[in-house]
Amino acid sequence: MSDMLVKLYVLDEKDDYTDALRSKGIIIKKAFIGDRDRILDFIRIGLPGHSGWVHECEYALFNNPPSCYIAVKNKEVIGFACYDATAKGFFGPTGVREDQRKQGIGKALLKKSLFSMKESGYAYAIIGWAAETAIKFYQETVNAVIIDDSPQQKSIFRNMLAVE
Repeated sequence: MSDMLVKLYVLDEKDDYTDALRSKGIIIKKAFIGDRDRILDFIRIGLPGHSGWVHECEYALFNNPPSCYIAVKNKEVIGFACYDATAKGFFGPTGVREDQRKQGIGKALLKKSLFSMKESGYAYAIIGWAAETAIKFYQETVNAVIIDDSPQQKSIFRNMLAVE
C-alpha cells in the first residue's frame, strides 16, 4: 500500500455522477452528527475487517462542519467517505457495502469529498495508504498518482501502535 496524490485544482466540478444514483434511490449527502451511531455502526457491521475506521470517521463527524459524506438508500447507510480525518489534507477512510458496489457510489463519495477539500482551499489531497486493489480506481477516477517511497512505515500511519 502506498499514499497517492490528487491535484484538486484540475478536478472537473460538474456533478454528472449523482443523478444516476438518485434514480436508483441512492443519495449522497454530507453526514450529520445526529446520525453518528448509525454511521459508525455501518462501519462496524457493514464493513467487516475495517473496525479501525470507526475512530477516524468519528473524528471527521466531530469536525465543524463534518468532513464526512454518506451514501443512503431507504434511510440506511450503504457507504461513507471521510477527509481531514487521518490528517489534514488526507482523503479516507472510505467504504461501500459489498452488495452495493459497482454502481458509482464510491466515485460519488470520492468526488464529493475532494470537491469539499478544494472548496476549503486545498490544492492537493493525499489518499492515505491506498489498497493495491483501489489504486487503478483512484488513477482512473481522479488522476491520482502514487507517491514514491510512501509505504506504511514511512507515511503518517507509522505513528500507529501496530506499526511501531
